Amino acid sequence: MRITRLPISDRLSRRVERQYLIARAFNRRRALKSVVNRTAQIRKGDVLAFVTMRNERVRLPYFLEYYRNLGVKHFLFVNNNSQDGSGNYLAEQPDVSLWWTNAGYKRSRFGMDWINRLLMKYGHGHWCLTVDPDEFLIYPHSDTRPLQALTDWLDASGRRSFPAMLLDMYPRGNIEDEIYREGVDPFTIARWFDPANYTITKNPYYGNLWIQGGPRTRNFFTSDPKSGPALNKTPLVKWSWRYAYVSSTHMLLPRSLNQVYDEDGGEQASGCLLHAKFLSTFADKSAEELDRRQHYANSKEYKAYHAGLTSGTDLWCSESREFQDWRQLEDLGLMSRGNWA
Repeated sequence: MRITRLPISDRLSRRVERQYLIARAFNRRRALKSVVNRTAQIRKGDVLAFVTMRNERVRLPYFLEYYRNLGVKHFLFVNNNSQDGSGNYLAEQPDVSLWWTNAGYKRSRFGMDWINRLLMKYGHGHWCLTVDPDEFLIYPHSDTRPLQALTDWLDASGRRSFPAMLLDMYPRGNIEDEIYREGVDPFTIARWFDPANYTITKNPYYGNLWIQGGPRTRNFFTSDPKSGPALNKTPLVKWSWRYAYVSSTHMLLPRSLNQVYDEDGGEQASGCLLHAKFLSTFADKSAEELDRRQHYANSKEYKAYHAGLTSGTDLWCSESREFQDWRQLEDLGLMSRGNWA
């Protein structure tokens, strides 16, 4: 893979920014109050998951089951002042360490200061998966090979990061028609996705790809598609305390961690994050987040959702495709096994 070199001034600027983000995360440590700390259980080579959440109790049982089955050994959660019993539930889980905060989500760079702090302290030297409670990683051979097989291959290949496109999933029909219940696989309900309708550009400053499109853009951002949410993520990283997420998991520093594609026309292995946002819980969650105004651009995304929800909640269209497996997504060009046979 060819790596583009930035001018020295840009490299120095990125280094200063990275140091600032690391210092900022360290200074925000006082906002996190330990509820239960089981990190002494973490062993060398364990794959770890880092999660920020608020009021996600109904999602947590399946989320934990899914990633335990995939091979995550320990979960590190930040509970942003949940009121639905999420904290009590997580505190009882034997492979979970939990922190609580009532600090502002927006003022913490939308939770990334908290996650960067935990990654810095506990993630160093581990493959770390940073996801939301409605994001489910699939990768080539994920139906037969555990996450450890992927990270072993990445280590052997000299790769430090692994990308996954966020793939919005939705049901056929109105999203509120079938009630989502605790412990249920969300993709028995939200089984459909957009197979195309995506745009890709390159951010020359950070080196990452910027992907937009899919059902959220065509339903909620039709008049301004460039304002649609970013779908590019790099959720799996062999962490070092010198690293930092810049904007959610869309991009990192150092810049080289974002260059997870082949600039010479080939393909590198990549995955998808199946996004289970569009379930029957969506309307209430959107109303809560719109009222809190703690998301990016004064919750512009949730304003668009609210406006769209008033005119209908059926995201299915004639071009929608029913999800089968990772091979289907590879055939559609949404992920790739690269040279991982």
